[in-house]
Amino acid sequence: MTHTGNPFGQVLVALVTPMTADGEVDWPAVEKHIDDVITAGADGIVVTGTTGETSTLTDAEKLKLVEVGKSVSSGRAKIITGGGSNETAHAIELYRASEKAGADGIMIVTPYYNKPTQAGILTHFRLVADATDLPVILYDIPGRTGVPIKYETILRLAKHPNILAIKDAKGDFSEVSRVLNQTDLLYFSGDDANVLPHLAIGATGLIGVTANIAPAPYRTIVDAVNSGDLATATAAHRKLEPLVRAVMTHVPGTVSAKYILHGLGRISSPRVRLPLVGPEEWEAAVIEDELALVTEVEGADFSNFRPDRNAAAGGALPKVHGTTR
Repeated sequence: MTHTGNPFGQVLVALVTPMTADGEVDWPAVEKHIDDVITAGADGIVVTGTTGETSTLTDAEKLKLVEVGKSVSSGRAKIITGGGSNETAHAIELYRASEKAGADGIMIVTPYYNKPTQAGILTHFRLVADATDLPVILYDIPGRTGVPIKYETILRLAKHPNILAIKDAKGDFSEVSRVLNQTDLLYFSGDDANVLPHLAIGATGLIGVTANIAPAPYRTIVDAVNSGDLATATAAHRKLEPLVRAVMTHVPGTVSAKYILHGLGRISSPRVRLPLVGPEEWEAAVIEDELALVTEVEGADFSNFRPDRNAAAGGALPKVHGTTR
């Protein structure tokens, strides 16, 4: 299938999956959170990604997240399904089902734990992309998967008609420039601290964790870069820096984002599923110290921030595990 332009959006939120205190998906909170981030400027939502705790979601939950996202967005934002599987056959099955559920695009992560060769990575991505008519974002995050998508492999994958974009979490800016020069791939920043630098060298947009809390400043940055206003983009980037540091540097982004969203009263519980756990006392204290430095960030008013370390402590064991079948 031939796609033209950008079918994904530019300000994409790597959505957390709100849960109840016992670790079940809190569907009303999911609906509210999706509506909140779209209203604040997001034009794309990535459900069931790393930040959405894809590793511990069931396939049924993943598909329902797509359905709920489509219903709530009502065309205001694209719904991209992330996660996938490190088993090629399961990934194909899941993405086909996601397409039927209404997904606007898919994000395929490099197979994790298996540590395939580049030939294996190439085959995995090609077979999944062959199995759907949806536009594809490749997700390159070697810190989690154990293996990078090498430059030469990216060039070969870029020739596939359904593979239109890549989410980069390597932070290798020279490689980003090489890929942008040699392919037509859309580039999405997968590192919250590097959104503006990525955009400055030609990236299309971002897929961000911190955008769960404050999508509006990212909308400002993207719109400013689009119009050539580097001063406005830089000012918003600098104001976001302590918030990004609070979210991304002390505990997994999912954990800190839920802790902060709960403290702001925007989700009912900060619960994550095991093996993730809430921040320990000292981690929570450091996060709160960083948040005290956040000022003038649209959508992130911490004057009434009420963190609940007890509610966040530990992790949940859901009733149904995230089995592969």
